[in-house]
Amino acid sequence: MRSSSGNYDVGAWWRELPYEYLKDVRSYFEVLLVLGFYRLLLMRWQGEASLLGEPDEGPAVEPVQQPERFLVRKLGKDFLLPAFEIEWIQAWGNYVNLHVRGHDYPLRSTMAAIERRLDGKRFVRVHRSYIVNLDFVQTITPLESGDARASLRTGGEVPVSRRYRDALKNLSMAS
Repeated sequence: MRSSSGNYDVGAWWRELPYEYLKDVRSYFEVLLVLGFYRLLLMRWQGEASLLGEPDEGPAVEPVQQPERFLVRKLGKDFLLPAFEIEWIQAWGNYVNLHVRGHDYPLRSTMAAIERRLDGKRFVRVHRSYIVNLDFVQTITPLESGDARASLRTGGEVPVSRRYRDALKNLSMAS
């Protein structure tokens, strides 16, 4: 309420305080709920991959050192992703991203650890942050800097550093 003198009168503060407090607390929890829902949605959308481990009982169906499949959890479901469908792998902080059919699947691992577990005849390290599947490499284009760029059949491109370029050429010629 506004009086003619320009002062604002809120009324009895002891009566208005609980109302204002409850209104603010509700708003705060609504914001937390929206953020929590967004985070859950983002986690379900991204999914996360994991390497198949040793079975609890009995012998392994396939060699665990060079897995033929990765267990991928996405949208609350588990999928077995064949290793030969991985186009490239990119380092991303504490994760590596498996790039398959236009989608990235994060896997909690280091590049060195994943490189040791992959088939060396099919996958080759081409950059400090990239491993590429030779089955998908279409062309290798040298750049003026001495580095190169690998173009893939799927339309993607992966940087190739000078340090790894010769190894990529040797392996791609051998296959």
